[in-house]
Amino acid sequence: MTRMPSLGPTPRPSSGRDTSRLRLGILGVVVLSLFATLLARLWYLQVLVAPEMKVEARANSVRLVYTEAPRGRIVDRNGQILVDNRIVPTVVVQRDIQKKHPDSLERLAAYLSAGNPAGPVTLGDLQRRIIDPRFSRYKPIPVAEDIPKEKVVFLREHQADFPGVDVVQLTQRYYPHKSLAAHVLGYVGEIDEKELASRKSQGYRAGDSFGKSGVELAYETELRGQPQVEKLQVDSQDRVLRSLGIQPAVPGHDVVLTIDLNVQALAEDALKQALDAAHAAWDPDRLKHFIAPAGSVIVEDPRDGSILAMASYPTYDPTEFVNGITVNRFQQLNDPASSYPLNNRAIQGEYAPGSTFKMVTSLAALGREVIAPNTPVYDNGTFSIGNPPTILRNAGGVSHGTLNLARALTVSSDVYFYQLGEKLDTSRKPYPIQDVARSLGLGADTGIELPFEATGRVPDPDVKKRLHDSNPTAFPEGAWYTGDSVNLAVGQGDLVVTPMQLTNAYAAFANGGTLWAPRLGAGFHDPVGDTSVPIEPKQLAKAELRPVDRDAVMAGLTGVVSADGGTAAPVFAGFPLSKFPLAGKTGTAEVTGKQDTALFVGFGPLDAPRYVVTAVLEEAGRGSQAAAPVVRQIFDGLTGNPPRPITRGTGRD
Repeated sequence: MTRMPSLGPTPRPSSGRDTSRLRLGILGVVVLSLFATLLARLWYLQVLVAPEMKVEARANSVRLVYTEAPRGRIVDRNGQILVDNRIVPTVVVQRDIQKKHPDSLERLAAYLSAGNPAGPVTLGDLQRRIIDPRFSRYKPIPVAEDIPKEKVVFLREHQADFPGVDVVQLTQRYYPHKSLAAHVLGYVGEIDEKELASRKSQGYRAGDSFGKSGVELAYETELRGQPQVEKLQVDSQDRVLRSLGIQPAVPGHDVVLTIDLNVQALAEDALKQALDAAHAAWDPDRLKHFIAPAGSVIVEDPRDGSILAMASYPTYDPTEFVNGITVNRFQQLNDPASSYPLNNRAIQGEYAPGSTFKMVTSLAALGREVIAPNTPVYDNGTFSIGNPPTILRNAGGVSHGTLNLARALTVSSDVYFYQLGEKLDTSRKPYPIQDVARSLGLGADTGIELPFEATGRVPDPDVKKRLHDSNPTAFPEGAWYTGDSVNLAVGQGDLVVTPMQLTNAYAAFANGGTLWAPRLGAGFHDPVGDTSVPIEPKQLAKAELRPVDRDAVMAGLTGVVSADGGTAAPVFAGFPLSKFPLAGKTGTAEVTGKQDTALFVGFGPLDAPRYVVTAVLEEAGRGSQAAAPVVRQIFDGLTGNPPRPITRGTGRD
């Protein structure tokens, strides 16, 4: 048998020990990698992003609770309070009361309903209040404000019967004079979505109070103040653990107005008396009593545009809005049948000015030298225009004979001014009557701070065409005719002005041509720092009034209240004109389908005018009969004369 050669030692089988060692090595590497990753992550969290995480952690556990600051007060020029804040007892409940104490909530609803003049308070009412998103999740929820004192005492003495219920003191807006100066002051309500969207960057939140009209809206920023901010620590379930501190509220600034509360009361009382007198008067043209549903009065200082009084009727009580107004009541305040009590007719009402506009026509005719102050014009009582002719007449068809400008203003001759309108026809530029009207601020915003001001309209060929093109139904004729100029000359046609514009135009005439922006704000007062900042008057323009032209017009306006045949002379009989000389102009605006609107503007004393007073009464008759007595009574009050009841005046205008 042949033996095979040897090839070396025979290999042994591998040991399981080596395999285990390899596996352990791999596992160790994995473990070390995991630990390295964990350590890296910990280093990242604790070193690199620790500051950011700290802030996030703190934010997640801290809630900010905002409480509105007391709004600033509103006071008149003499420091009399027009709008204030008051502390009212308020019932509040815990947000979890339905879960923890449902019987307590039912008892509370029954107790609040007892003897409540506003009607029953249902369990559903309280439940809806609790889930209302306006209220913070971290504060008790107010469910009944300004409750009677006896109910406060009862709830506090029987707290064990009402777990989860408490009575606290909250601040509430307060209007001590009720409806007096309501349209000037405005009212406050809960901010709506549109208002919140535009004011969110200023720190407003849902549920905040917000000025809705008047001075409350015009000076919202100054009145609001800075809210109280409380930091609360909460747990993961949003339960409050403790308070981390409170940043106190900063009250809003007080707003000082140019309004004189006593003059305001005088104006509102005179307006209401005149409307009541109109209701009792007979309209011989319509064969019924005058409707006289509304009106306005303005008292302005022509030296700087300060408004001493601004009255509008019908009016309302801003207090109705303090705790939220009902839908039905709000609809009543916006109902045409109620004559829109929320409308401020002094700045929103638009009226044909009637003969009060003759001051503007006079200045235009003198400025264009169409007439001189003593140019004689014959008034036979009628004026003919067109082919076939249209016959226009003076009020009552009376003839005034030969007139100069001053006498034509005094007796308010329509025929005289029809002739001026024909001579100043504005079929093409320039537009003399319109130019003077606009230089005195008619047909444009006056610059008053109050919102929602109407702009009025001064028509010319361009304006008339635009009106026709935009609304042919309302304005069927787009061409301008001489008849339009004739109508314009006596303050009729498509011309409309607001009482504020009319007042401001006469103020500019009275002071020699300076057109001021009418102003209600006199300044701000910081109650915390006890500092005040004035609001300076703002001059808008300077109208060119030649002294000779102004003197001629002034003579006519003075005759209105004092001369034989003056349209308002009977009304001002007995007024001390020698000590306090006045001038003025009556106006009667004809409105299609309605009774006449009565207007009167007066100013004085003539050596240095301090007051311009305008009265506009809707569907109340002639200006000499309905509006002039209002202005007379106000001037009686301004000069310290004994007041006398308003009766219907006599005369034509």
